[in-house]
Amino acid sequence: MLEQLRARLVRQGPSLLRLPIKLTPFALQKQVLQQLLGWQFRHALAEGDLDFLENRWLKVEVRDLELCWFVTVREGVLLVSDKQQADVSFSADANDLILIAARKQDPDTLFFQRRLVIEGDTELGLYVKNLMDAIELENMPAPLRIGLQQLADFVEAGLKEGGEATSHAPASC
Repeated sequence: MLEQLRARLVRQGPSLLRLPIKLTPFALQKQVLQQLLGWQFRHALAEGDLDFLENRWLKVEVRDLELCWFVTVREGVLLVSDKQQADVSFSADANDLILIAARKQDPDTLFFQRRLVIEGDTELGLYVKNLMDAIELENMPAPLRIGLQQLADFVEAGLKEGGEATSHAPASC
């Protein structure tokens, strides 16, 4: 019974969250994202590991939530915007992005399964994908790492119980 509930929450959770998230003002989304990204990538920014994004825009789209953000680096600071001309675009469903972030799914595997779509500047896309591959969970701030790992475990178990039903919807923003 609990397994079925978990599977249902994992499958239907994004559609339940879509409206509340879309109603959240972009200014609040931006502030939260910039703080989280700045927190996570503070060492990479300090060491210049994200210089490849300097004045170049990465579009990150969460298809099933109908959300997209644009990310760049300016003068060593990660910035988030809601409308830009993207140099490269990464799009996937929320559950897949959670699994990638928690290192439970390989971006290459999802790319070849067409669950992760990468479009635009191939070289920039490769840099971003390599950055995703290089993220070490041990270096992630503990509250973020623990929350992400627990959420990813929940999603992974729910997908297994629910037969991995995902929408694979085309890009929308």
